[in-house]
Amino acid sequence: MAANEGERARRRLSTEERREQLLSVGARLFSESPYDDVWIERVAEIAGVSRGLLYHYFPNKRDFFAAVVERESERMLRMTAPVPGVPVREQLAAGLDTYLTYVETHAHGFRAFHRADAAGDQAVRRVYRRALAAQERQILAALAADPEFGPGFEKAAPARLAVRGWLAFTTAVCLEWLREGTPDRDEVRELCARALLGVIS
Repeated sequence: MAANEGERARRRLSTEERREQLLSVGARLFSESPYDDVWIERVAEIAGVSRGLLYHYFPNKRDFFAAVVERESERMLRMTAPVPGVPVREQLAAGLDTYLTYVETHAHGFRAFHRADAAGDQAVRRVYRRALAAQERQILAALAADPEFGPGFEKAAPARLAVRGWLAFTTAVCLEWLREGTPDRDEVRELCARALLGVIS
């Protein structure tokens, strides 16, 4: 264990700090390896805690991974919440900038979040799909509140499919961007913005 990790382990953490530490370790491990290849004992080892303490916070691996996914979903929703009263077209670039900042700053969590759909555990996959549905609802609600699109927009099946497809597209672009480091951030933002405007127009 590195010296700075040892110092963190020795410092007495509050319940919330300890939980956050464990989730951060989990996000890193789940982002690097498939769900079945991550051992809960490794999480405890890196965090410098006993297995018993980890299981005090999370009864099993499924609950632990679900908590990692939910944490990242909540973070994304908070960071990308639309600004009431501002037209979608005006806030799209700023919203994508915020999203890309999240992707860069929380790369492990972003990767871990999107690994959930490949997990063999159906309960974990349900958590992931609920999180994606929350993102979809947030985007559709912003579009429905914009006079350009109108309140009926979020209820239209083609609109839901378009937004769902755009989320999948943006995810794929961002995962590739993290992996390859190209194209540059501005190009990624413009690509995703054009894609959304294209599917909703």
